[in-house]
Amino acid sequence: MADIDRVLRSNLKLRHLQLLVALDEFRHLGRAAEFLSVTQPAVSKVLAEIERMFALQLFTRSTRGTEPTAYGATVVRFARSVLADYQRTREEIDAVASGGAGRVAVGAMVVAMPGLLTAAVRLLKQRSALTTVLIEEGDLTRLLPRLRVGELDLIVGRLEPGYASPDLDTEPLYAERMVIVVHRDHPLAARRRSPGWPELARQPWVMPPAWASSRIKLNQQFYRHQLVPPADVVETASFLATFAFVRDLQAVGFVAETVARRFEAEGYRVLALPVPIELPPVGLITLRGRRRSPAALQLLDCLRAAGTDAPQ
Repeated sequence: MADIDRVLRSNLKLRHLQLLVALDEFRHLGRAAEFLSVTQPAVSKVLAEIERMFALQLFTRSTRGTEPTAYGATVVRFARSVLADYQRTREEIDAVASGGAGRVAVGAMVVAMPGLLTAAVRLLKQRSALTTVLIEEGDLTRLLPRLRVGELDLIVGRLEPGYASPDLDTEPLYAERMVIVVHRDHPLAARRRSPGWPELARQPWVMPPAWASSRIKLNQQFYRHQLVPPADVVETASFLATFAFVRDLQAVGFVAETVARRFEAEGYRVLALPVPIELPPVGLITLRGRRRSPAALQLLDCLRAAGTDAPQ
């Protein structure tokens, strides 16, 4: 095996890292070559050069495309992290030169959209109008890997205890309860009285992913009433998808109260059925020990301010 420290510190160039990430993204030599605006033989030549540096096979080739080996997956993670730091530094320099204030990338779980994050970005724009905010919506299974390789500066959402890790810093901001919603065209919306759990168990639902604490505790509510949880389910971590399916499938949704209240003007109704469950607080997740850009620090301050004003 090669001297890995020497390879990582001295031999690998930016073009090597870009090629590794492109190959991981497209899993095909030809498509990676097209993306990088080079020929396929050039991609094969550079990949062979990188593998000679490491004295390891980083990708397997077949008629179906390319797949990273275990060694390759590790090197790709390194490449993504370095490229993210490079991009961040370049943007900060450009921002200083142009009089702007940089760029911040934030991962947003559904509970943070559109209330907390919208308020925080509005406050940020009041302070620094030229700061660019990139928002990636998703759940922790999607967002945490992007945080760890530097593609996100922070995550805002529910602080799920199952995802606690020594490399993460968490900061709770406020508690957020969940409510049950339907569209105004749903038969349950016209009822004067709230439906019971047996009737809700027979409805189609749009629910958070199975790993989410809100989903687990919702299922526990059905069990508590000696009911089997609904089987007709769409799972999503997107608030836009949730409200689209609640409307178009005539389904029942389960969302954070602040999110539901934002959509009442568009015809969604919160059912007057209490959901007596305790959930982890909404807060911030950052990678421990990572240097934070001025734009990221600004957004963190704005999120804290918006969290202080959030309804409890």
